[in-house]
Amino acid sequence: MSSAPPIDLSAIPESQRAAVVVVLQERDALKEANQRLEHLVAELNHVVHGKRSEKLSDDDRQLAFEDPQTAVAEVETRKEQAASSTRTPRRTRQRNLGHLPVDLPRIERVIEPTSLDCPCGCGQMHRIGEDRTERLDIIPAQLRVLVDIRPKYACRICTDGVTQAPAAPWLIEGGMPTEGAIAHVLVSKFADHLPFYRQSQILARSGIQIDRSTLADWAGTAAFHLGPVVDRLTEHLKSSGKLFMDETTAPVLDPGRGRTKTGYLWALARDDRGWGGEDPPGVVFTYQPSRAGAHAEQILQGLDGTLQLDGYTGYDRLTRPSRKGGTPITVAHCWAHARRKLKEVFDRDGSEIAAEGLRRIAEFYRIEAEIRGMGPGQRLSARQARSAPLVVEFGDWLHAQRLRVSAQSRLGEKLTYIHRQWGGLQTFLHDGRVEIDSNAVENLFRPIALTRKNALFAGHDEGGRTWARIAPLIAPQRSTASSPSPI
Repeated sequence: MSSAPPIDLSAIPESQRAAVVVVLQERDALKEANQRLEHLVAELNHVVHGKRSEKLSDDDRQLAFEDPQTAVAEVETRKEQAASSTRTPRRTRQRNLGHLPVDLPRIERVIEPTSLDCPCGCGQMHRIGEDRTERLDIIPAQLRVLVDIRPKYACRICTDGVTQAPAAPWLIEGGMPTEGAIAHVLVSKFADHLPFYRQSQILARSGIQIDRSTLADWAGTAAFHLGPVVDRLTEHLKSSGKLFMDETTAPVLDPGRGRTKTGYLWALARDDRGWGGEDPPGVVFTYQPSRAGAHAEQILQGLDGTLQLDGYTGYDRLTRPSRKGGTPITVAHCWAHARRKLKEVFDRDGSEIAAEGLRRIAEFYRIEAEIRGMGPGQRLSARQARSAPLVVEFGDWLHAQRLRVSAQSRLGEKLTYIHRQWGGLQTFLHDGRVEIDSNAVENLFRPIALTRKNALFAGHDEGGRTWARIAPLIAPQRSTASSPSPI
């Protein structure tokens, strides 16, 4: 941007010189603001269109937008302040004002003029209307102390004893927190992903000194009392005829080695919204120190029916007649994982074979998008009529490509992965309740991942068990996953 030549103020009449100085200052401020806005727009374009944009999750993408948006708001406010110093009327800039719910309490303030006397001396002016504006106000969390007073009563005549009401039950006998305080700590940790040390710092700003170890004790006590609730929820989920299962890592401190080890949170979930099921969605987590398939067998004792899974071989033991704790389970494998394998090859090598596989899988998902929410009978009929022939063609195509491609190549390994799960990948064609993928349970790990990122690791295996017990009761449930987009 070329700079304008300097203006000789001495050539301007003295009566106009002050106004010209104000205009020049506004010009310079606007020029600086525009330069910064151009830079911010370039950064936003990089976030949207940059080479790494496809690797950002929705949460990461929003995070990438937040700081530039904050800077844009700062620049716009500076421009408004500069414009207000002149008499030129400026159009109010458009903002995303949000929506203030009607059920929020309103505190009305009537702001009267300093004087109601008519400027012409006619007397008092009369009210002819009003303007109402609403703004959102936030009051910081209020800390208070609940004091229980139990009066003692005795008879002045006899000496038969003293009467006093029994003390109210406390979750932590003789402890400081109320049940509401403990609930706040748990929600902050497992829904807002605030580690205990950060919560301790926040409380300290309000003059409350509570060590992080004390907060951990509160969480452990709550986990004990919530145990029966989680156990009952587990039994309720196992009574369903179809569930999802998956596992994710849970770093745990290993004091003996002075570093962390990898534990696992196993998720057992129900989500029947895709076919209009009446049972509500739910999930329970179980912490185990490893990913051994024996843990899945133990968790699923008493479950019969269909289980939607990824391709982890540890689940293979569930389909055998020798399965402990029940009859062999029907497995429904995940087409999203099959698609992901081909997408990895396509992104790296631009393989035409991988691209063809992606196009074929996209046809399955187009049909699924049309029948989502229908009853299981309608879904099954549509799949038998429309999806089944496409799956047969995919199987023939898969067989032909495996004959062409070396099994040791990168693409050959991905095709073998799909072939190994071919039976489970066809389960959705025979049961209208089954989803085409296991994305519903994968989405439930997002709150776990955020807590894991902020807390870094659990301090002990017992901490992992506490994490597993509390998280499903507090972490927000997400809606069913959207289908992958075809390339």
